[in-house]
Amino acid sequence: MRVGVIGAHASRGWARAVHLPALLSLPDYEITAVAGTSRESAHQAADVWGAKHAFADPQELISHPDVDLVTISVQLPRRDGLVEAAISAGKHVYSEWPLARSAEAAERLHALAERAGVRHAVGLQSRHHPAIGYLRDLVADGKVGEVMSASLTYSLSSPEVWSVRYADLFDHTKGVNHLAVVGGHSMDMFGSAVGRFTEVSATLATRIPRITLQETGEQITVTSPDQIAAVGLLESGAAASVHIMTGGPRGEGFLIEVHGRAGRLVLDSADDSLVGPEFTLSFSGGTGGTVVLPVPDRYVPMPSDAPPAVRNVRQVYRDLAAGIPSEPDFLTAVRTHRLIDAIKRSATTGERQRLG
Repeated sequence: MRVGVIGAHASRGWARAVHLPALLSLPDYEITAVAGTSRESAHQAADVWGAKHAFADPQELISHPDVDLVTISVQLPRRDGLVEAAISAGKHVYSEWPLARSAEAAERLHALAERAGVRHAVGLQSRHHPAIGYLRDLVADGKVGEVMSASLTYSLSSPEVWSVRYADLFDHTKGVNHLAVVGGHSMDMFGSAVGRFTEVSATLATRIPRITLQETGEQITVTSPDQIAAVGLLESGAAASVHIMTGGPRGEGFLIEVHGRAGRLVLDSADDSLVGPEFTLSFSGGTGGTVVLPVPDRYVPMPSDAPPAVRNVRQVYRDLAAGIPSEPDFLTAVRTHRLIDAIKRSATTGERQRLG
């Protein structure tokens, strides 16, 4: 499969760090085209990654006959129309997360891709983390018995001086704030292991009202939330809670707890990395002590020495190449966007929201 990568760069960025190394390691793919912010940067990226074609205009990449799959690795506010254009051109699409600004917009993209018969994937690759896969199977196989409740806590350090490149994070209208990005990634990962929410009540708060732009010293007002708290019920009927905390000099990362009638599973991380944390999984049950459960080798895709985020993204590409129905696809994105939208509505109205 011949791939064109929009957002490719020779020395920085998410595509350079994750997508391009993942693609290079897979024999089913060939990087044939790249698009950057300028013709010069695109040619530099093409030289580094061995692409035949380099474009400053992503639309030229999308329409090129040597491209079968378009990877769109640019931020949502700079992505307008690119997913639709790729689908209209009959190309398979791998879009970074968030897919859209709302569930309604994500539903339209999913419907377009399904009607066009193209394969589609979205960048919620953390559900492919080996420890998450192992936790999912343990829960499904009844390791803790009937699940009574589950919780996700994620604390993430963040500065109060930011590069202007990240200014959109603090504008709630741009769709790339902490709720969408940090919340979307972590809640999709949580839900893939314990099941989706069927109802939710939520509170949002902004505790850091202003941040400073590093390049100019300008202070901007923050209109997006940095504290997210939600409670509700899962498909199984189990109670569930999510608490996402950002800000301050230090975060403790992920803590997922699954309480069942036969025991308790705890998954925690050694750092607050969002895209590739290292997890420790433990189990306690009955009168026995807590036992650490190493992740079996069968959950770790080869080669295993790649960074966690590269391994997770590589699995998404493997599934795309195989053409099998798999997640995370645009339907995964729709479901995660619906949960985010429900959290926003609940926080605004004070009312519990039901999800289909």
